[in-house]
Amino acid sequence: MNYLAKKPNTIFLGQSVEFSGNAIYNTLIGVPSKKKLEMPVFEDAQMGMSMGLAMNGFVPITCYPRFDFLILAFNQFVNHLDKVRKMSRNEIKPRVIIRTSIGSKKPLDGGPQHTQDYTKIFKEILTEVKVVFLNSPKQIFPAFKKAYLDKNSYSYLFIENGDFYNQK
Repeated sequence: MNYLAKKPNTIFLGQSVEFSGNAIYNTLIGVPSKKKLEMPVFEDAQMGMSMGLAMNGFVPITCYPRFDFLILAFNQFVNHLDKVRKMSRNEIKPRVIIRTSIGSKKPLDGGPQHTQDYTKIFKEILTEVKVVFLNSPKQIFPAFKKAYLDKNSYSYLFIENGDFYNQK
């Protein structure tokens, strides 16, 4: 995230990006506060804001602490961000980097509303957004760098494993 934070057009938004509250927060500690936009719990609006920021030249890194929470952004994500290229005849190409995680079940199981893996479903539904499941911490930096440098300005959904956060 420090690599992305050095880019002048990036901004990080989501729940607990500025203030502690979930495991993703710890991955943003080196990101300057001026690059962070703390959001309330309104996932659909967050995705819409991310798309709007991208359409205005930013590369938003929008963080959803759990895959289960990303479902609440489904309308903006599936009906708008994923379809805007087709709807605009390839004239609008917002690049949004979406981070989510499958909640860890160790040392405490967060229960079924915080630990589901919807990777397969999202891969089947999304047609333009690239879906990337990160199975190893070694994949993280190259994957995010590739997304940022994508010359075709595709959006990416990165699915992280919540257990990685407990390993560091």
